[in-house]
Amino acid sequence: MGDPSDVPDVPDVFDPRIYAAGIPHDRFRALRDLAPVARQEEPEILGWPAGPGFWAVTRHADVVRVLKDSGTYSSHLGATQIRDPDPADLPFIRRMMLNQDPPGHGRLRRLVSRAFTPGRIERFAGTARDRARDLLAAAFASGGEVDLVRTITDDYALLNLTDLLGIPASDRGLLHTWTERVIAYQDPDEPPVLDAEGRPVNPRSPAMLAEMFGYAQELAAYKRAHPADDVMSTLAASELADAELEMFFFLLTVAGNDTVRSAAPGGILALAEHPSEQRRLWDGEVSVDTAVDELLRVHPPVLSFRRTAAHATELAGRKIRAGDKVVVFHASANHDERVFADPHRLDLGRTPNPHVSFGDGPHVCLGAHFARLQLRVFYEEVRAACGGLELAGPPRRLVSNFVNGIKSLPVRPQEPSAPRS
Repeated sequence: MGDPSDVPDVPDVFDPRIYAAGIPHDRFRALRDLAPVARQEEPEILGWPAGPGFWAVTRHADVVRVLKDSGTYSSHLGATQIRDPDPADLPFIRRMMLNQDPPGHGRLRRLVSRAFTPGRIERFAGTARDRARDLLAAAFASGGEVDLVRTITDDYALLNLTDLLGIPASDRGLLHTWTERVIAYQDPDEPPVLDAEGRPVNPRSPAMLAEMFGYAQELAAYKRAHPADDVMSTLAASELADAELEMFFFLLTVAGNDTVRSAAPGGILALAEHPSEQRRLWDGEVSVDTAVDELLRVHPPVLSFRRTAAHATELAGRKIRAGDKVVVFHASANHDERVFADPHRLDLGRTPNPHVSFGDGPHVCLGAHFARLQLRVFYEEVRAACGGLELAGPPRRLVSNFVNGIKSLPVRPQEPSAPRS
């Protein structure tokens, strides 16, 4: 392939409003087949200014190539959101591990991985299970329709995260507020903060994160004086600089909460839309572990991530210039017919399942083990709490081209076929 003009009618996959109706599978398939690396425009939308455009990468092999090659496709140069940050904010945003390249990225990842040990995470499994049982029992007590997001999954994800971090119960609402501000900034239900000229302020800017960072320092000081078996106690005692600790708190608060917060209702939605597969899971015909990965494949928590070309290169026949934005679409890669047989069929026993819902390469999700554990426990407890779930109405989705969020999911539980063992 040469010039992008040789592909007629390239579908738009940038507009965040598209995703309010679900993943645009027809558009992604057209791009995978005709223009796997396609030029996308960035018009002004929802009050956010226009941008210079980017390359959309939609095939699995190309997505993996970009994610693994940090020397060519940098997280540091322009950070990892599609829209360009304010140039004045870029040095600040680059402090976050997510927005760094090796070798600096590796140093920070090693420091934080000491806190995110499998042993510590496993110790939270019992707490997570008790929490899931309690939330499900309260929500299903009436036997009628419930909003799974409002009554169960939002609290389940948030409370598990705050337990892991070691945040007092009285402060947990703060994390929800901060997460909404960052994740839902494109959604009309979360009106943006405007500057003096009436322009929306980037929720990742220093001004918008000052409150969160101040709290992080107060919490770290408390943990140094009163250490406990939690992630913040470990980070507070580490060699992280104050600015690095603040950014880690931001990353763990937002990413750690929203991964499960998006994936758990997304998985239940997929099960409700495929009752025969739901029955296989309920009857024990498939492993919950393989089911977790298949549900992550069809409903990835993150839709896309941005990189910036460090030098001129070529990808799927397209000439990429130094400085070009290159955006990988996880939701498309997970449905690539070249990798997944019958990709739009939910198959809870699918193996192998090389989905990229947790990324790949040096930035593969640090909390993937924690997320999988929570999802496994959650699905096991849903199965034990009811005989199945059916949709009681359409879901309401987040307006975002970044997070595959569900704001509301009305479901109706069925009576259990047998009592809990």
